[in-house]
Amino acid sequence: MQSTPGQAAEQPPVISLRGATASLGSRPVLRGIDLTVHRGEVVALLGANGSGKSTAVRAVVGQVPLTDGTLNLFGTDFKRFRDWSRIGYVPQRTTAAGGVPATVREVVSSGRLARTRFGLLRKADHAAIEHALALVDMDSHADVSVDALSGGQHQRVLIARALAVEPELLIMDEPMAGVDLANQQVLANALRAQVAAGSTVLLVLHELGPLEPLIDRAVVLRDGCVVHDGPPPEAVGQHALPGHDHVHPHAAHDAGPLRTGLLS
Repeated sequence: MQSTPGQAAEQPPVISLRGATASLGSRPVLRGIDLTVHRGEVVALLGANGSGKSTAVRAVVGQVPLTDGTLNLFGTDFKRFRDWSRIGYVPQRTTAAGGVPATVREVVSSGRLARTRFGLLRKADHAAIEHALALVDMDSHADVSVDALSGGQHQRVLIARALAVEPELLIMDEPMAGVDLANQQVLANALRAQVAAGSTVLLVLHELGPLEPLIDRAVVLRDGCVVHDGPPPEAVGQHALPGHDHVHPHAAHDAGPLRTGLLS
């Protein structure tokens, strides 16, 4: 069940970034951003290419180290945080199996390993995997090789892999990029079910699309700085917000985790 505003206020933020700076190589990308996501919220990160959206979420999951500032997850300093099974992460534009021959069920099962002991799947694990497959409407493709899937189906498998861990926090980096409208609607339905189950969600998006009704708050970045934190752009007029440009998705970043136990 989703937390009420009062309950959320009594609990520490699920994500708390304060004065966060980060660089890619010698290029500063985040320039002292503040980002707070409370339990039960659905927050969209918006902005043009190079604004720092993907770097911000990659910093949250430990793929990009902060050069300054603080990061707390579920009220715990990032350096001491170990409960990675509480987080499901869908990276930007990767193939579902990473070039390794695998079926849809095998890929989704790999997302559940964070909750297992010694990598042994039990009855509850299998149930969570089947539920995740059903949420993204891929249960009928469970035994199909991921090599035979369309791009949109690949994305659905990646999201199912993240959902299989039954995350308290779901982070998705441009989940709708390159996905046709039919697959977008399937993904929106899956996310709606996850939100109804009480998950907190942080999304990187170029436009809200079918996810718009689910978004509680939008954080718009420009040049590594927060220029808007409040109602989604569609609610106040997209062009009224500085830094929110409609552009095409950019190239993928390396999805390999640096300091987390998350599966890429």
